[in-house]
Amino acid sequence: MAAYAALVSLMHIIDTIEHHHSPPISIDKQQVKSLTQILNFLQEFLESYKSPVADGDEADPLEMRIADAAHAVEDVIESHIVNVIKLEFLQGYVVDAAHAAEEVNSREEVSCIDFYEDLQQVIEEMNVIKKEAMETSPEAQLQRKVSSTRAGSLTSSSTVKESMMVGFDDVQLQLLDRLTGGNRNRQIIPITGMGGIGKTTLARHIFEHALVKEYFDIRAWTTISQTYNVKETLRQVLHQVSGDLRSDLSEEDLGVKLRKYLLSRSKYLIILDDMWSVEVWEKMMVFFPDKNDGSRIVVTTRLSNLATELTNSNSIGMRFLDDVCSWSLFSKTVFGDEVFPLQLEEIGKKIVGKCKGLPLSIVVIGGLLAKSELTLEYWEHIEKNLSSIVNSENDEYWLRVLKLSYDHLPAYLKPCFLYMGMFGEDEVIRTAQLMRLWVSEGFLKPIINKSSKTIAKEYLKELVDRNLILVDEFGAVGNIKYCKMHDLLRDVSFQEAEKQRFYYVLGQHCPRGINSQRRIVIPRGISDKTVRDARACSFICHGNTVPEKLLNFRFLRTLTTDKYSSTYLEENVFQMVNLRYLWARFREGFHIPSSISLLWNLHTLIVTCDGDPTTAPVEIWKMHQLKHVEFEYRRMYLPDPRSGHSDVMMENLETLKGVLDFNLNEEMVKRIPNIKRLKIRYEDEVILCRVKCLSYLQCLSKLESFTCIISFGSEEYLQSISFPHSLKKLYLYCGDSFPHLEEILEKIGSLPLLEKLKLSYGQFARRRWEIVEGQFPSLKYLRLYDCRDMECWTLEGSCLPRLEQLHLWFVESLEEFPSEIGEIPNLKSIQVWDCSESAVVSLKNIVEEQEELQGEPSIHVRVESSNVSQELQSLATPNFRVVKG
Repeated sequence: MAAYAALVSLMHIIDTIEHHHSPPISIDKQQVKSLTQILNFLQEFLESYKSPVADGDEADPLEMRIADAAHAVEDVIESHIVNVIKLEFLQGYVVDAAHAAEEVNSREEVSCIDFYEDLQQVIEEMNVIKKEAMETSPEAQLQRKVSSTRAGSLTSSSTVKESMMVGFDDVQLQLLDRLTGGNRNRQIIPITGMGGIGKTTLARHIFEHALVKEYFDIRAWTTISQTYNVKETLRQVLHQVSGDLRSDLSEEDLGVKLRKYLLSRSKYLIILDDMWSVEVWEKMMVFFPDKNDGSRIVVTTRLSNLATELTNSNSIGMRFLDDVCSWSLFSKTVFGDEVFPLQLEEIGKKIVGKCKGLPLSIVVIGGLLAKSELTLEYWEHIEKNLSSIVNSENDEYWLRVLKLSYDHLPAYLKPCFLYMGMFGEDEVIRTAQLMRLWVSEGFLKPIINKSSKTIAKEYLKELVDRNLILVDEFGAVGNIKYCKMHDLLRDVSFQEAEKQRFYYVLGQHCPRGINSQRRIVIPRGISDKTVRDARACSFICHGNTVPEKLLNFRFLRTLTTDKYSSTYLEENVFQMVNLRYLWARFREGFHIPSSISLLWNLHTLIVTCDGDPTTAPVEIWKMHQLKHVEFEYRRMYLPDPRSGHSDVMMENLETLKGVLDFNLNEEMVKRIPNIKRLKIRYEDEVILCRVKCLSYLQCLSKLESFTCIISFGSEEYLQSISFPHSLKKLYLYCGDSFPHLEEILEKIGSLPLLEKLKLSYGQFARRRWEIVEGQFPSLKYLRLYDCRDMECWTLEGSCLPRLEQLHLWFVESLEEFPSEIGEIPNLKSIQVWDCSESAVVSLKNIVEEQEELQGEPSIHVRVESSNVSQELQSLATPNFRVVKG
C-alpha cells in the first residue's frame, strides 16, 4: 500500500540523516522524536488496519491522507537538502558577479528557521492523522499477521512447477505426440486458453522433457507479449541456439544469421510464448526454414482465432481443471507432501470450488493459505470473501479472485508486489536489480541484525512462495536469478497502483495530474515531453531518454534510463542530490563529473557506456553511502584518494565491478573493508605483478564473489595470489592461460565456502589434476573452459560432496572421466564440449553403472561436439544427449 511504503521510506530518510558520515542537514532532536513516535504508531496501525473500502474503486481516504502527509514531510526535508548542498557548493567558487547573484538567491532559499517551521507544520498534520487513527475502531477481524513458513509447506518454486501440471497428463501426451510424430513438415502447434490456465506451464514442462531434449537437436524459448519487438525476439533465439550475443545487427541481419544457422543443423524446436498478433509471426516466419526434417514451432496464445490464422492444424486447447484435479493441485500447493488436515477439508473444498478450475487462481489462493494461520476461522474468512466475489459481476471475476490474495498480504509486502507492475509485460527481471530498487525506494522495514539485502531476499522468497512472483531462472547455486509476473497479476498491480497513485504509466489517463505522481514509468515509444512538470521521486524509462527539461528533479531517488548526454548529469546535479539509485546508458565520450560526490545518499551507481575506459573522479571516495558501483562494457580506472586523506573509507561498499588495473594494496584494503563482490580486469602487467595486487585479496575478509580477467600471462601474479576463506564464487580468466593451473586449484580447493568456480584458459603443467579428500567441500558448480593438457583426472576420498553441475569446455586432452564421479551424491548434470571420444565413452559407462545401482538415471548428460562420430551417436539416450555443435 502507498501509505505504508511512504511511512517506511520517511523513517529511512530520518535514520540516514541521523547516522550519515557527513549529513547535509540536521533536524531538531525534538522534531525527530515526535516524527519517530508518529511513524511507529502509524506503521503498526496500518499493519492491522482493515480498510472499509478495500474492494471499492477508490482508495481508502485515511490511507491516502497518511501517504500524502508522509510525502509532504519527505518533500520538506529533501528540498532543504537540495538548497543547502547548492549553497555550500557555490561558496566554494571564486565568486564573480553572476555567481554572487546566484549565491544571494540561494541564501534566501536556505533558511533553517523556515525549514523548522515548515517541518513542524507537516509534523502537526501527521499528528492530527495519528489522533484520528487512534479513534478509528476497525470492525472485528481475524489477525492477519502471517506465521512463519511451516516445515513441509511450499518452499520452492520447483514444487509449484511440478504441481501446476496436475490434471494435464492427456494434454501433455497429445502435445508430445504432435512434436515427435512422423510428419516431417515443419509444423506450427498452437496452445490456446485463457490467462492463468497453464499454457506456458505446459509448454515449459514439454520444453524440458527428456524425450523432447533427445528428439530435437536445437531448442529455443522466447516470449512475445503484446508489445513485441521482432529484433529482440530474433536476438534471443539466435543466442539460445548458437550462443551469439551480438546486439549490433539489424533485424534483417539477425534473421538471416538465424536462418543460416538453423539450415546448417538438424531439426529444431522453437517456443513462441504469449503471442497476441499474427503480424509478429509474419515478420519472422521466413527466418524459420521448413527443412522437411520434423522441426516444430509451438505458439501459446489466449486468442483462438489467432491459432487458426497461424495453421490449418487443430490447436491444443487448455481446459479448466475438474474437481479432483483442482483439489489435488490445491493440496500440493498448500501442504506439499503433507497430509491435508481433516478439519480443513470441507472448507478447503469450498474454497477450491470458488476458483472454478483456473490453475493460477488455485495456486495463488493456495499460496496465501500456505503462508497463513492454519485455523478453521481464518479459512472460513477467506471462503466468505470468495463467496462475495462469486455473487458479484463476473466481468472481472478472475482479477477479483487474485486481488483477494493481494488484500491479504502483510502490509510490508504490498509495496514490493505493486512495484513489480512498473516493469514491462512479460519482462524478465534480474532479481539483484529488483531488490536494489526496493532498497532505494525505502520499502524495506529495518530488522535488527539483518542487512537490507537479506530482508529483500526474504520478501522476494515470500512473494514467490505465495505464487505472486514467478521464478524465471535459478542461478548455478540455486539462488533466484531472474523472475517475472503473470499478466493477470500484473493487471491487479495496475488497478491497485492507479487507485492508490502508487505509480503512473505515461500515456494512461491521469485524473489528478502528473504533478501528483510519485513514480512514473515511461514505456517504449511514448514521448517524454509531457512529464517536464512532474515532481516524481522515481523514473523508470523503458527504451527512452530521460526528460532533459524536467524541472523538479529535487525529489528524485531512483532513475533508470537508456541514454544520457555527456554533460547531463553535471548540469543537473543540484536537482539530483537526493538520488539513491542511478542506472544509465551514457553516450560515448561520457566522463563522471567530480560533482557526483554531491549525491549524498547514492546507494547504487550502474553505468553502461561504449568506448574507451574512463577514470572516476577522486571525489568518489567521499560517497560513503555507496553500496554498489558497476561499470558495464566501458571499464573504469579507480584512482587512489588524494594524499593526506588516509582516513577516507567507503565502509558501505559491497559491490565493485568493471574496474581496470585496480591498485589493490594495503591502504586500499582498509578503504573497502566490507566489499563482497569484486570484478576487475588487468591490462597493465606492472601494476599486477610488481605491486602484487592479488596477494592482498586474502585481506578482504568479507569478499564472497571475485572475478578477475587478465589479458597477459605471467607466473609472478600466480605465485602471489591468495584467496580469502569467505569466497563463495570465483571466476578467473587469463587470455594467455594460467601457466600452472594445479597450483591455483590447490589453493582454491581449500576454500571452505566456495560454491561456484569458473576457470578459463588454464594449463596443467603436470598433465594431471588430483583432487584429494576434503577439497572443495562446498562446491556446487564447476566449469573449466579450454584448460589444456589435463590428460588424467583423479578423485580421492569424499571430495566434491555437494557438486551438482559439471561443465567442461574444450578439455580435449582428457582421456577418461574418473569413475568416482558417479558416486557424487548430488550431481545432477554434466555438460561437455569437444572432449575426447574416449572420455565421452568413459562418462557413458559411469552413467550406466549408476543407473544399474540406483534403478533410474540421476545424472543428465549433454555432449556437444563439432565432429559427432557414429560411435558417439550410438551412445545417445534421453538422459545422455549427443549433439553436433
